Amino acid sequence: QVQVVESGGGLVQPGGSLTVSCVVSGSFFRIHDIDWHRRAPGKQREWIAGISTGGGTNYQDSVLDRFTISKGNAENTVYLQMNNLKAEDTAVCYCNPVVEVLSNVPNSYWGQGTQVTVSS
Repeated sequence: QVQVVESGGGLVQPGGSLTVSCVVSGSFFRIHDIDWHRRAPGKQREWIAGISTGGGTNYQDSVLDRFTISKGNAENTVYLQMNNLKAEDTAVCYCNPVVEVLSNVPNSYWGQGTQVTVSS
């Protein structure tokens, strides 16, 4: 009923930039918030950025001032622009929207993830 698809991952050199995208589709009433999480090799999944329905943004300290989360022209899209990438940014990035569907109870959904590899 709700599909979450990330895209835009790839291989970049340290100091480079990359933008990943998230598209939420299906039948829903409203998207409340969208967060980005990532899982680096040998580490637990961590939250890195989020954007609220009102447009407010928050970032994990490790990506603050380097990453920028933003909404697309449509409510169902969100982007994460990643600048000055470091080797430790290598991870699978996951989109995690909170979506209100028919039940009127917001539910959290996950995408399949997109791989970001930072290497020289």
